[in-house]
Amino acid sequence: MRVATDVGGTFTDLVLCREDAHGAITGVSTVKVDTTPPDFERGVLDALRTADVAMDGLGLFVHGTTVVINALTERKGVVTGLITTEGFRDVLEIGRSNRPDLFNFAFRKPVPFVPRHLRREVPERLDVKGRVVREPDLSGLPAILDDFRAAGVEAVAVCLLHAYRNPAHEAAVAAEIARLWPEVTVTASHAVTREWREYERTSTAVLSAYVKPAAGRYLDRLRQRLEADGFRGRAYVMQSNGGIATLAAARANPIAMVESGPVGGMLAAAALGRLIGEPDVIALDIGGTTAKCTLIQGGEPRITTDYWIEQTPRTPGYAIKTPVIDIVEIGNGGGSIAWVDAGGALHVGPKSAGSTPGPVAYGRGGTEPTTTDANLLTGRINPDRFAGGAIVPDLPAVEAAFARVGSAFGADAVATARGVIRIANANMVNALKLVSLNRGHDPRDFALVAFGGGGAMHAAQLAAELAIPRVVIPVHAAVFSALGMLMSDLRRDYIRTRILRLDTAPPAELASLFDELAAEAGADFGEDGFAPETVLLTRHVDARYLGQEHTVKVPVPAGPLDAVAIADLVEAFHAAHRRAYTFALDAPVEIVNAHLVGVGQIAKLDLPPRPVTGRTVETARTGARRVDYDVDGIHDAAVYDRDALEPGMTLDGPALVEEGATVAVVPPGWTVRVDTFGNLILDRRTGGTPER
Repeated sequence: MRVATDVGGTFTDLVLCREDAHGAITGVSTVKVDTTPPDFERGVLDALRTADVAMDGLGLFVHGTTVVINALTERKGVVTGLITTEGFRDVLEIGRSNRPDLFNFAFRKPVPFVPRHLRREVPERLDVKGRVVREPDLSGLPAILDDFRAAGVEAVAVCLLHAYRNPAHEAAVAAEIARLWPEVTVTASHAVTREWREYERTSTAVLSAYVKPAAGRYLDRLRQRLEADGFRGRAYVMQSNGGIATLAAARANPIAMVESGPVGGMLAAAALGRLIGEPDVIALDIGGTTAKCTLIQGGEPRITTDYWIEQTPRTPGYAIKTPVIDIVEIGNGGGSIAWVDAGGALHVGPKSAGSTPGPVAYGRGGTEPTTTDANLLTGRINPDRFAGGAIVPDLPAVEAAFARVGSAFGADAVATARGVIRIANANMVNALKLVSLNRGHDPRDFALVAFGGGGAMHAAQLAAELAIPRVVIPVHAAVFSALGMLMSDLRRDYIRTRILRLDTAPPAELASLFDELAAEAGADFGEDGFAPETVLLTRHVDARYLGQEHTVKVPVPAGPLDAVAIADLVEAFHAAHRRAYTFALDAPVEIVNAHLVGVGQIAKLDLPPRPVTGRTVETARTGARRVDYDVDGIHDAAVYDRDALEPGMTLDGPALVEEGATVAVVPPGWTVRVDTFGNLILDRRTGGTPER
């Protein structure tokens, strides 16, 4: 058996894949249970028991967790100290001068995670090429650590100037701290990132140190409880870069898990797109607390190290320099609460009802209506199959809650619920625009892959708003992020800043840098038990025109890096720059970062074809229900059981396709086809025929 678990803000999802002795898939089953903060591992164990997993037969366990992002956003890390180069104590507070709200005279910078009295300096200096200007003077460290002990510090971040180029001084400081104070957690910036930009490196090291003890304790508790139940297989954790890592690697570099859960679904959407011949997709994950989306082109999601948390139009947030699948996330999910502001305007989110008390329909004491309650009241969710039939919804309480909210602007309960869905959709359309239109991509050139508990309910209306002609609702849509974790390989990213002009630097200099990164990758993957022939290495560079500030990522041609390969690389950069910014320059090109991606290939889950018995689509029809489709009107919708649908079956909207934990809402004007693997392919009709 292989299992993946994804801990979300509201639910913990599990996907169980059973195999025979030859590795052939004999069945895939799914489970959804409540998330159990602050003891998230308890929800994981609940899911395993609900799925009746025999732990001694579990060969592979992959886990996605929100423990890191929760510790950061809820400020539940540990007291952290920072040691940096003399004269650079305030880099963390000065930050980057990226004030987003220029005319806000009440603007305040984000408060640093380390206050000034816990930011200390050591005399040392390297130049920009990593050459020693002044050897480190560590004589003041004992006094600094005494002060840290007195202040209750549990973790120390070390970030010295130019350590990305030469980590020797930083390593010496970290080693001395560990010798003087073995109990404290030490994080050196070069162990987290080897890219330049002093503020971003410092912020990344500090945030990693801040969450490291909590993340370590969580992973230790999870491992201990799994082993206590008889687990003896391989355990991995989902990383933000779209790969998985061993528990030991995740424990050593916890900041790489900052978007651990959401990226599983984005990776699965990319794999699904390649499988069904749709390499260009927009992936949308609507969960209980948030909605996340990313754009995937050519079957590959975009990886970025320009990642920030808590960034809004009014505040720059906090930088994290770690490879992350480029995701836009908003506080709009099934549990997002509807509320009215002082001016009488209706809003949805970002506050969520979570799983406790949850939506009003749960009957657990919740009184504030949510998006889930709105979908229930408008007929989109079947009250007889609410939460997979585990809950009998309190419909009178739902109606009363919407009537109470609607009284502020003179609307009845159903009209208010319709307004909540409309506002939630508008919020999600804005998020989809951020990853498409705002970056120069036409949504009409992409398919929308929608998943999560709410994805199938909102996808068609969102696609219509953006003129996206096709929607894909994948199999196991409600737990698709967990499914994606079983489609992942072990991945590590090796990034080094090295400024090289391609028209003057000898090709051997870039080749030597990649050889150095490849040797490091070989050693790391070897420690994890991967033979060299099972590790795939691909090369990229972050390049720019001479005089520019920021870069474009470009793949490096395979084979030797000679003059011909460098010329091809320059041409590839011109093309990439033209795609990103609509123009190219007749100017020298320089490399800023060399980026080596190492992928340790493991046996992954492939979606098996669904069997065909020759039944008609009418055998999957379970009845009809009156449904409010908002701008598309109120209709009697045919209701189908998704589990009874087979490849080749087609149906037309208005319709609903129900499964255990979600429902696909098919408005009038859309047609549905079931593909070979059981995915629902929704196409918009124009003039009686689908657009695609």
